[in-house]
Order: sequence, then C-alpha cells, then structure tokens
Amino acid sequence: MKMINPISTITKNRQRLTVLVAMLGSFALVVLIADKLSASAGATTAKTSDEEQMMIRQGDKISVPAKSPLRSRLAVLPVATSVPSHIITVPATVEADPSLTVNILPPLTGRLVELKVKLGDVVKQGQVLALISSPDLAQAYADADKAQDGLELSHKALERARGVNAAGGNAAKDFEQATSNYVQAQAEARRAETRLRVLNGSTNTLQSNTSNTSNTSNTGNAINTHTKASSRLLSITAPISGVVTTLTVGSGAYLNDATASLMTVANLNQIWVTANVPEQLVSSVAKGQSVDINLPAYPNQTFHGTVAFVSAVLEPDTRRNKVRISFANQDGKLKPNMFATASILLTQTTQTTQTTQTTKAGSTPQAQASQPASITPITIPTSALLMNNDDITVFVEVAPWTFVRRSVELGHEDNDKVTILSGLTATDRVVVRGGVLLND
Repeated sequence: MKMINPISTITKNRQRLTVLVAMLGSFALVVLIADKLSASAGATTAKTSDEEQMMIRQGDKISVPAKSPLRSRLAVLPVATSVPSHIITVPATVEADPSLTVNILPPLTGRLVELKVKLGDVVKQGQVLALISSPDLAQAYADADKAQDGLELSHKALERARGVNAAGGNAAKDFEQATSNYVQAQAEARRAETRLRVLNGSTNTLQSNTSNTSNTSNTGNAINTHTKASSRLLSITAPISGVVTTLTVGSGAYLNDATASLMTVANLNQIWVTANVPEQLVSSVAKGQSVDINLPAYPNQTFHGTVAFVSAVLEPDTRRNKVRISFANQDGKLKPNMFATASILLTQTTQTTQTTQTTKAGSTPQAQASQPASITPITIPTSALLMNNDDITVFVEVAPWTFVRRSVELGHEDNDKVTILSGLTATDRVVVRGGVLLND
C-alpha cells in the first residue's frame, strides 16, 4: 500500500489556492476597468448628444444650439418696410385712337358713280375717295350761279346810282337803296359759295367789286362755268391721312341715307391698347403708371408704356373700367382688335388705422377725435409662411437663434412677396428659409 506524504498534499493545495486568488483578482480588475470605461463612454456620449441636439423647446420658444445642424439650414432676415409695388394683369385689346379715326359720310344723297379706293388702301389728306352724282349738288351750283349773277347786277346798279347821285340827278334814298341791295347780294354770294365749299364743290372766289366794275368777258366765263353745274360730281375727299379700315358701299350704289357711313379712315401711327380693369382695382389705377403689354402675335416682345387715360365711367355689362395706354405705331406692328395682356404696376398705399383719443379714463371715446394713423406696409417672402392648423404663421426671432411662432394676417401677394396686415412689427426678424424644420 502506497503511503501519501501529507506535506506534499498541503503544498499542492496552497498552490492551487494561490492561482485561484490570482484569477479572481484579475477578473475583479477587468470588471472594474470595464465599468470605468463604460461610465466614461456614457458620459462622453451624453455630452456629445447635448452638444449636437437639433433644437430645444422651452414653452413656446424654440432654441437652436450652437452646434445644431439646423443653423446651416435656416435663413433669418428682417422684414421689409418699404412701400411695395403690386402688379396686376388684366386682359386688353388694341384699338385705333378715336381722335384719329373718321367715318366718311356723304354730305348729300345720290348715286355713287365711282369708288377711288379699296379696303386697306393708304390715303393722304385731301385725296379723292369717291365721286357722287347728286341733284342736291346741282341745286347748290344753281344757287351759286344766281348769287353771283345778282351780285354783279347789284354792283352795276350801285355804280350807276353813285354816278347819278354825284350829278344831282336822283335822290339820296335811291343811292342808299342801291348800296343796300349790293350788300345783300354779297351776303347771298358768300352763303352759296360756303355751301359749295362744304360740299367740296368748286367755287369762284368772291370778288369785292367795290371800286372797279367786272368786265364782260370775266362775267361770261363765270356764268359759263356755273352753267355746267348739272354735269359736275361731288368729290368725297379724305379729311385725314391714314388707312381705309372699313368699306360699306360699292360703285353704282344709291345713297339714300346721309347718316350711313361709306367708309372709315384711321391714322394708325398712334394706337391705343385698352385694358379692362376690375371694379375693385379702379381706385389703384391712375394716369402715368407704368404698363407692360404682351401680345400673342409677338410672344418674345414686351411693349412698355404708361397709362394715358382712365375712363370716368364703368362698362355696365362687364363692371370693368377702360384704361388706355398710348403707343407710337410707325411700323404698324400693333393692329386694331389684337388681343393683349396688360401688366399694370401699382404702388400700394399705406395702411391707415383709427386712433381714438379720450378726455379722461373711463370716458366715452369721441368720434370727432378719431384720427387716421399711417402705417407703412410690411412685406416678407412667401417662403416664410407656414400653416399651423387653420392659421398662417411665421417664426419670429426673439433672441439670437431663439424663435416663437406668431400668427399673421395677409394682404396683397405679388410674385414671391406678401404684405402683412397684422402680426409683425417693422423691427422683427423672421425665418425665411427652413421654417418647416421648426414646424411641429
């Protein structure tokens, strides 16, 4: 039987215990180190999280920390307080200037013998447009013949009376009667020649034969000229230079209505563009405002002009006011009845509010003390507007990178600008880009 050495057994047990204690100590050290590292990592993570937080909400205020990535995505600008310009766009048409448009009417009834022009012809002032045969014209020439003959006869009688009176052969009343007859004959001759002149007929120059008697040959020539009155034609001439824009008759037509137009001549060197402005905007349009005109016929060209005339009355059927813009049209690009679009630049007026003064606390405000206070309109970019339920809001900067939401009331909107009627002051700064990132 093998004997066990007790001393050797004890030594081995001590060695095992020593190894076990060492292992336990190492494990405890590892656990301690791991715990410290974990705590250090947690603290670092918490610190980093605080520093890189997007935004911090405190009541109704939203703050953006210094290292928040939101700062690079937000844009904050002060509100604009200058009086804004507002552009309205309304339909328009090109029209001939009424002051340079003439309807040609026949002065007498008769038959149109010859038409000298065609539709679209360019005519000069005084150019013959048509020839008319009219019995009334023959009567006018006959009246002129009689007046001229009476004038010459009365002139001869006056000269005889003057000679006899100088010789003492007749009474003074006879000379006075001859003088009166001559004056009346002169008046009748002027009337007859004026009528012919109005009818564009040929007239003889009225001669004031006060000192010399007309010779027989001249008198015969005048009578021979007027005896041809029945064969003469009435010449219709152009009162202005322009273009024949309408033509309603043809050669050979009988003209029984002296109020019916034969044709229209319009000078298109100066043209009107008539814009139809809605009733609610009439008070904003005034003479001298800038206008841009665009036409489908010239899509790549804009015509610039100013308001020349604002009609004093509204059109009863459309409830619109006619606003006319005058343009030079020497090249003939603008043609009557063209469709156009007019963009009128309006300057918005300052808002007014009623301020009421009271004599003492608790007293009733006096209507007489109400005074309008002028407020310069505030404008902001439309990109600053945000919807919050049913309200339109903006984010206002109340401190550096600290914002509050504020409801606003909108006025006119023009392109990318909008007028704020209430909710902002002239010193406010608002978020104009990235506000949706702050929105709930």
